[in-house]
Amino acid sequence: MSLRAARETVNLAELYEQEPMPWTRALEALGTGSLGPEIPCFLGTVRPDARPHSAGVGVAEHQGELYFTSGPETRKSCNLAQNSACTLSLRLDGIDLVLEGDAHRVVDHSTLQQVAAAFRDGGWPAEADGDVITAPYSAQSAGPPPWHLYRITVHTAFGTGLREPHGASRWRF
Repeated sequence: MSLRAARETVNLAELYEQEPMPWTRALEALGTGSLGPEIPCFLGTVRPDARPHSAGVGVAEHQGELYFTSGPETRKSCNLAQNSACTLSLRLDGIDLVLEGDAHRVVDHSTLQQVAAAFRDGGWPAEADGDVITAPYSAQSAGPPPWHLYRITVHTAFGTGLREPHGASRWRF
């Protein structure tokens, strides 16, 4: 699923007489390439006992898809191996965005190379190495190298405008 087009938009701010926000507002705020460390991004996963887990992740957009990395032994990777359902919450320029979907590991070397290049362009010296990503460092929450690459398939997104024009919308894909 590409993030390029929502098939349904629902206005969640009618109570405040706000217009629905177009999906393009979220896309423009998301931009392309690697999101910098100044943009808070949190991945929510589900533990085997159904308790929630949340951790910060680095995110890169590439060809209309969103990717993140995680060490194979981290709680988030273990959770995703059992249950691919997840959320990705981002505070973007002018909009809070919550994406609901499923995340799956990417092992295609070409995709790994292209996403690693997007991370490098954003300042993280990532490299594709076989079916994993490596770098001299990463966020502490990622665990030690190497890291698995995941792509999130978004089913539903929620956006809340942080400045004029305000609003809140739900988009389905």
